[in-house]
Amino acid sequence: MGKTKHMGPMKKDHTIRPDLWVSPVPFGLGRVKPHHIRDTMKIAWDNRDNLNYAKNILTQGVCDGCALGVSGLKDQTLTGPHMCTTRFSVLRLNTAPAIKQEVLHQPISELKKLSSKELRELGRIPYPLIRRKGEDRFSRISWDAAMDLIADKFKSVTPKQTAFYLTARGITNESYYVAAKVSRFLGTNHIDNASRICHSPSKTAMKRSIGVGASTANYQDWIGTDVLVFWGSVASNSSPVSSKYMLEAKKRGTKIIVINPYKEPAMDKYWIPSVMESALFGTKIADDFYQVNIGGDIAFMHGIMKHWFEMEAVHVGSALNHKFIAEHVVGIEDLKAKVESITWEAIEQSSGVTKARIIELSELLANSKNAVYAWAMGLTMHEFATDNISQVANLALLRGHLGRKHAGLMPFRGHSSVQGSGEMGADPFVLPGGDFDAKNKSRIEELWGFELPDWQGHSVGVTLESALLPEDHEHKLKAYYMSGGNFLETMPEPDYVERALTNLELRVHQDIILNTSTLLEAKETVIVLPAKTRYEQDGGGTSTSTERMVYFSPEIKGNANVIKEARSEWKIYLDLAKRIKPESYDKVHFEDGAAIRAEIAKANPNYDGIQNLSKQGDVFQWGGAWLCEDGICPTPDGKGHLIAVDIPDLNKEPDDFVLTTRRGKQFNSMIYSDKEAFNGGGRNDVLMSAEDGKRLSIAEGEGIVVHNQYGVFQGRAKFVDILPTNVEVYFPEGNFLLPHGRYESFAQIPDFNVTVKIEKADRFHAKKDREYVEKPIADLEEIPQ
Repeated sequence: MGKTKHMGPMKKDHTIRPDLWVSPVPFGLGRVKPHHIRDTMKIAWDNRDNLNYAKNILTQGVCDGCALGVSGLKDQTLTGPHMCTTRFSVLRLNTAPAIKQEVLHQPISELKKLSSKELRELGRIPYPLIRRKGEDRFSRISWDAAMDLIADKFKSVTPKQTAFYLTARGITNESYYVAAKVSRFLGTNHIDNASRICHSPSKTAMKRSIGVGASTANYQDWIGTDVLVFWGSVASNSSPVSSKYMLEAKKRGTKIIVINPYKEPAMDKYWIPSVMESALFGTKIADDFYQVNIGGDIAFMHGIMKHWFEMEAVHVGSALNHKFIAEHVVGIEDLKAKVESITWEAIEQSSGVTKARIIELSELLANSKNAVYAWAMGLTMHEFATDNISQVANLALLRGHLGRKHAGLMPFRGHSSVQGSGEMGADPFVLPGGDFDAKNKSRIEELWGFELPDWQGHSVGVTLESALLPEDHEHKLKAYYMSGGNFLETMPEPDYVERALTNLELRVHQDIILNTSTLLEAKETVIVLPAKTRYEQDGGGTSTSTERMVYFSPEIKGNANVIKEARSEWKIYLDLAKRIKPESYDKVHFEDGAAIRAEIAKANPNYDGIQNLSKQGDVFQWGGAWLCEDGICPTPDGKGHLIAVDIPDLNKEPDDFVLTTRRGKQFNSMIYSDKEAFNGGGRNDVLMSAEDGKRLSIAEGEGIVVHNQYGVFQGRAKFVDILPTNVEVYFPEGNFLLPHGRYESFAQIPDFNVTVKIEKADRFHAKKDREYVEKPIADLEEIPQ
């Protein structure tokens, strides 16, 4: 990969900048904003029974919150301590005591009255549990008995009828790797992970455009670049420490552009708690907002490029980096033909942005030597997400914004360690070190010493559908082994998901806490296994950040609420493998974490160096400071590929709205507050424009119904600064409006956007009453009159 190495943390600029202040009123008094100090005090109180251990986690461990990669109180971007309330919010998952037995073993009907938030607050799973068909409560079971039951079921069905899934929160590279190896050892390629639901289109798009599936740049490249573009991302919410990098970038002249349907308050003004100046007076984050329609990003980017080609027609070299294109890029003629065939009228209609505004950004980028393009789920959770991101890559390639300081492409990940999940092979489409193709498969088989199944594994959505296949179907899923996660609150169409989960013969929940999906029945058996946290993992573990930094997080002692029967996740997988295939178990056995890391370095050559990580503070960056350094891409021809894509058709009728789901005060599906700190929104609020409210005679706070052919959502109108005909509802509450079975074209993840209609609640229900038609009852019809 790249030859240049990361320079390490850079010194902060301590200059006071009143021109960046939000207000001279201290602490944003009277404003709707996060209350960091109050929240921190509450979190300290919640952890009061294990405060010393909480302190040790914060000062010694690698953050299990976002993917910035804060190790202890430090990172590789800026000097000084780094803290955020997202990290504080997940702290209790690591310090909590066991669930009280009288609570844990009460009837399931009572536990089902609790939300996932309330279940989480009960504490940690203390020991293995079992619930057989027809039983109304969990029973305690020994580890041996539980593992034997799981092994017996796996041996009684075919490998194609089993699947594994790993969540994103806190899981280490070691656990991902062992799970990936064990699943193939047991004969199944049905293994998937939570990161794919969010960012797998980033990987598929970047690999076809530039040959790599990870961020080409570093966080330090934000600081001093000419333009930092955030596309479909609320970085200050998902990764609050990143706001420190944004402030540092602005002090050094960087313009921050945010492209989103909603003028996100957290990307407009933010109070950074660990920077005194910002904590007092706030920081103006964005220099400009471009409010684009949901699903209109491809058209918007076509507009940027269309103006570039118009500029080139007047003066060659005024927009495109011809030297870079000639040396490092192919496909410009096809892209140019596609862009020029699209009219400005079509671009404005799809994007929702005027030609004049598009030209503003087009010329800003054309005049910028450097730019970093960062994006998140606003681009990735669409049916056409791979095309979305290849279009971003097109912009970077045309301007030569790749493979050097202050320039690059950055899929901005929200969860710690998700970058490593696919790189460890916990993915139906890849193996460690590459794709699931003949060449890489042969290489891994030689390393692992056993043959891998040669059939295509299914993505998480398809595995759920497979649970409802006919009994005699070869892919009828019968046993699902899940490490964390809650499909009931993350996947579209929850009622369908519930049918799928309850139709499995065996469901294994390997987790630290209960959630609503754990309480669902199965056709035969539900087994719950207590896992250790990242900080309890025997011998420590590693995680990979967005910028490809691989951090070692040590095993942290001193837990006053230790769960004595909890086990390290990778050890549980090995136990299962030993019980199912004892005769060849030596092929997957690892003595300790160091042995796993030593094999990872061989399985994925990019990770050569992970074997040297063994103590707190150890870190290395795979691939060097910049991927595609000097414009040389690891594609077959060594060049970046421009991809011509079409404007997607959303099948939107004239009175339709396009809806997307948003995260509030939560960590994925784990909700921490009923109110969003940035706008005061409640969990059942529908974020819409005042203009649409006026058109539909809807008042703010009024009850409304959002509906389509898939479901109905009853909520209240909340007027925000969002582009008209676009609406947002909170995740997972709004998932009832999303259909199952509609997947992204390349990465096979669900689409989390849909067209809907909106009506006043009283009008909707009155109309339903008028349209009600009594069905004739045959027996009554036959009664003589």
